Amino acid sequence: MSDARPPEPGDSKPRQADWSRAPERSNMLALRVICAIAILFGRPLTRLILHPISVYFLLFSPTQRRHIKRYLFRAIGPHAGWADGYRLLHAFASTVLDRLYFLRGRMDLFDIRVYGNIPVEVEVKAGRGAFMLGAHVGSFEALGACKHRAAAPADLRPAMLMYPDNARQINAVLNAISLPELRPHVIALGRPHSMLALRDWLDGGGLAGLLADRTLAGPEEAGQQRGSSIEVPFLGQPALFNDGPFRLAALLRRKVFFMAGLYVGGDRYDVLFEPLADFSERIGDPVERERRIRAALEAYVARLEALCRAYPYNWFNFHDFWLEDPH
Repeated sequence: MSDARPPEPGDSKPRQADWSRAPERSNMLALRVICAIAILFGRPLTRLILHPISVYFLLFSPTQRRHIKRYLFRAIGPHAGWADGYRLLHAFASTVLDRLYFLRGRMDLFDIRVYGNIPVEVEVKAGRGAFMLGAHVGSFEALGACKHRAAAPADLRPAMLMYPDNARQINAVLNAISLPELRPHVIALGRPHSMLALRDWLDGGGLAGLLADRTLAGPEEAGQQRGSSIEVPFLGQPALFNDGPFRLAALLRRKVFFMAGLYVGGDRYDVLFEPLADFSERIGDPVERERRIRAALEAYVARLEALCRAYPYNWFNFHDFWLEDPH
């Protein structure tokens, strides 16, 4: 893995990583074939296909390979090499494949262990709803396992806040073959009605999940989302994170939990929930509100960094996260 390029001297910061405009690297026919194989032949046999797929993208995606190398150097050290890049891509491919089985209700195929879910379930039972902030770590669908636990409340209703235009092909295929009752409810960001839909969902005791480790390319992409991009140290290098999710939580007066569905390997997932911030009480002082929003953002970044070091092959951000490429 020798594709790193230093930033040009004239580069200026802060600017946004333009992940939202990156073309989707998916082939519709290939996706359908893999899904058909997965359904007909099962998970163990289909997982054999993931090896050549991972090698292909490692060899023939130089831009993504460069970004993977930069991340792995920071997460596990300068000894990171081709084998580590392969492990990261294979873990990503595994979670994409497993998403199919999660959406078809095949929880019996997995060893899923849930930690820290009790405080979240308390909010659900009280009918208050809550924000669950995650990252592009592991599998969001693994979080759905909590719905199928015997001790979980029957009305546990997670919704995903997302920009639905970035992975249309794979989402269309997976939605076509998934069970309707298992598809996550999606609240589209950047739409005129987004805020009202989110408020109504939370007021009904729903959970709103958002992957908060990507900023937007510009105001035209942000739509109705408000927030500022703030430089925070992350894996030893300043990186931009958006405080918009925390401003939303403060505006709607909700608790915020960190969430992650970590792929440990094989059939094992560890689902984690941790209290991150409590905005359920009104904050009258604007200075205090800004301080608490900044503290919550820093706590989120610190937790994400800890996970990236403990589970380095679970963070799936294959773009110029630290803004090191030339404009």
